[in-house]
Amino acid sequence: MQNSLISKYNVAGPRYTSYPTVPYWKNDEFSLSQWKQGITKSFSESNSEEGISLYIHLPFCESLCTFCGCNKRITKNHNVETLYLESVLKEWRLYLDLFTERPIIKELHLGGGTPTFFSAENLKLLIKGIFRDATIAQNPSFSFEGHPNNTSEAHLQTLFDCGFTRVSYGVQDYNPTVQLAIHRLQPFENVKRVTEMARKIGYTSVGHDIIFGLPFQKKEHVIHTIEKTKELMPDRIAFYSYAHVPWIKGNGQRGFKEEDLPSAIEKRDMYETGKRMLEEAGYIEIGMDHFALKTDSLYKAVENKTLHRNFMGYTDSKTQLMLGLGVSAIGDSWYSFGQNVKNVEEYQDLVAQNIIPVYRGHILNSEDLIVRKHILNLMCKLETSWVDSSMQLIELPEVLEKLEEMEADGLVEFSFQKLYITEKGRPFVRNICMAFDLLLQRSKPETQLFSMTV
Repeated sequence: MQNSLISKYNVAGPRYTSYPTVPYWKNDEFSLSQWKQGITKSFSESNSEEGISLYIHLPFCESLCTFCGCNKRITKNHNVETLYLESVLKEWRLYLDLFTERPIIKELHLGGGTPTFFSAENLKLLIKGIFRDATIAQNPSFSFEGHPNNTSEAHLQTLFDCGFTRVSYGVQDYNPTVQLAIHRLQPFENVKRVTEMARKIGYTSVGHDIIFGLPFQKKEHVIHTIEKTKELMPDRIAFYSYAHVPWIKGNGQRGFKEEDLPSAIEKRDMYETGKRMLEEAGYIEIGMDHFALKTDSLYKAVENKTLHRNFMGYTDSKTQLMLGLGVSAIGDSWYSFGQNVKNVEEYQDLVAQNIIPVYRGHILNSEDLIVRKHILNLMCKLETSWVDSSMQLIELPEVLEKLEEMEADGLVEFSFQKLYITEKGRPFVRNICMAFDLLLQRSKPETQLFSMTV
């Protein structure tokens, strides 16, 4: 039965870090002036109450990991660090000019690329530069992505001293054949070293990323990876499906053929096996793809119903305004999305001209906002409701009709004007969200835009 469901629901679909999803942004109706208006409105409404979030994209990597779909620049020239960080800080000042009061930063995340490509000293200069004109919120959440091979004690100590308490390491898989295929050679000893080092320094949450469905990967590789992971017991684990998107420029996936990848059924078996092993080890499934120990803030966010999802993935607190700084970074004012240019030189040139380097985006209308709330509810709470008139849609009958088959398959349950995702339906949460995705339903793409849901 499970295999037939996998075959049935394994379609291309978004991961819903936003709604509308990027391919459905109405870029022709977007402008920089509207983006600025949305930022100032959101900031004035929310800064004093909940603060704001910052995502900073640090794009440089010394080598190409072929599974990665992120925007990055491959180089071994570390002279690029200073100029790039100067541009990021200048972009930040361009946003500061829009604010009427001192920003309070609740969340700060360094992503990439490889943030630990940058020296500890340069990262310190970046963080100090950000907080020169900002206040740290009470109980902040500061995190960064570290590469196990190059994260040093200096990186960990410096960022900890700057207020960082969370770090995540990209493990992916411990099998040498798989590592060679994805160009990510890193022994378990390196992961063990940086995990233990972070804990010794005082980090309260250490995360590991594990991917299933990678080229040449088998179920026994996933089992081995999780067994090794259990030796270290990271506080949270992102256990997610490899997104095969070879049409995205610069990701290195064009070298893989379909026959190099596990089938959808094999992938689902990897997931079910991994999930069972993680749960037996004491991890609780959080939303989609994420597991956490009960002591971790992500689990506590579920308990407190404060779990949120944005372009940074799942977060343990919500802010209305999230600014993206750096090349290709995406910001979210709640009322609009805006993405920076993707080329490093173009980004630096625009910032040098005192221009906020946003090149595309979307202004959310009233319908978008309602759909967005439903999808956030489903992704974060595994349920949604339209009891309140503010959550009702003209096309709701059509949405519910699409869900009838999923109800018959045991993936969802209904009560009075409420929808619940069942335990059986959790692996298919993306498919369930797609029923609410009105833009997707009205305009099915002729070419594949998204990775497969299973």
